[in-house]
Amino acid sequence: MLESYTTNIINIVNDGHSNLQPLVISRYTLANSLGLGSAATLEALRTRRSGLTPCVFEDVDLETYIAKVEALDAVRMRPDLSAYDCRNNRLAQLCLEQDGFLAATEAARQKYGAARIGVFMGTSTSGILQTELAYRHLDPQSGALPADFHYAETQNSYSLAGFVAHYLGLTGPSFVVSSACSSSAKVFANAVRMMAVGVCDAAVVGGVDSLCLSTLYGFNSLGLVSRSPCRPYDAERDGISIGEGAGFVLLERATAATSPEAMLLLGVGESSDAHHMSTPHPEGLGAIMAMQRALSAAGLQAHDIDYINLHGTATKSNDASEGKAVADVFGNKVACSSTKGWTGHLLGAAGISEAIIAMLAVEHGFIPGSVNTNRLDPAIVIDYRIENGTGEIKRVLSNSFGFGGSNCSLVLGKKS
Repeated sequence: MLESYTTNIINIVNDGHSNLQPLVISRYTLANSLGLGSAATLEALRTRRSGLTPCVFEDVDLETYIAKVEALDAVRMRPDLSAYDCRNNRLAQLCLEQDGFLAATEAARQKYGAARIGVFMGTSTSGILQTELAYRHLDPQSGALPADFHYAETQNSYSLAGFVAHYLGLTGPSFVVSSACSSSAKVFANAVRMMAVGVCDAAVVGGVDSLCLSTLYGFNSLGLVSRSPCRPYDAERDGISIGEGAGFVLLERATAATSPEAMLLLGVGESSDAHHMSTPHPEGLGAIMAMQRALSAAGLQAHDIDYINLHGTATKSNDASEGKAVADVFGNKVACSSTKGWTGHLLGAAGISEAIIAMLAVEHGFIPGSVNTNRLDPAIVIDYRIENGTGEIKRVLSNSFGFGGSNCSLVLGKKS
């Protein structure tokens, strides 16, 4: 048994998840500045209502736009999980309660058993806001943090996975990926590997990132924050707009009884180009590798993809690099857009959120355009869509590229 598991994992790792057995996406949910649940997000996309607003958060003094989940301020943590109380975990709780996700995971728990469902989460800053607030209340004599501050359950990166596992009553393998903006895309790859070697029979994958001072001031210090709502792929783009959001997906193995119309995870491609700590490779070499591996894993060619949800952060270097990579793999034959003009950059939650938006495109035959983008960069030769569109969409690619060259591409949709 161990030998067959080892062979499976070696085959997966050696060739970028080649011969990936499709996994069924049984349920998904998301929450962000556009609203709570997939229907609210879809409606905002259709009506081109951006979630970006002038920055009003804590005592932040920055001229920029953010994407805040307004409903989050009224959320209260489930009493038995009060030690986990922080903005990030409250956002996770709020999201888990949308789209019938709790009922779907409970049905999976009854089917497989709590110990056979993995929990694989992505985040970049976890609950660091809780620590920022705690430091404002240090003991004036000893310098000690407040007694009610729970580092392990809030700021610690594992906090998110621990909270989700407890909230859903799951006891299977669980961990957190923190690879910047690719975090909650890479969790799909972790689920593929863990299910391939028989460690679990199903998985809850997802990601959550919430607003905090470290992120806002940190990106501003790097000169990457725009004073205006971000403009992906615009000739005059000048930086990101930071947002907060959450998303979760329930993954199960496909069987003979799986409907031909089922939403599937068809392919995953990962790479690490390690070109620079914060700047992508100028020719997009790592991005090219991730996209090619995702296509190979799905057994597809570039022309089989109907829509690409780009990473598209609206920084000069990211969009130029990704644009070159997409042109190299797909030419200008596939419709593309970035949805960060709607949601802002969700950082560790970007991968899962944009994968779900890409799945909504498949389900509704809808291509979201690029809000706030006015004049496309003429140096980037891809089929970038500013206006919304419609059409038959069977398979999509979703890109997530993080700091340090941590890249992940997902192929989602229908088998045929």
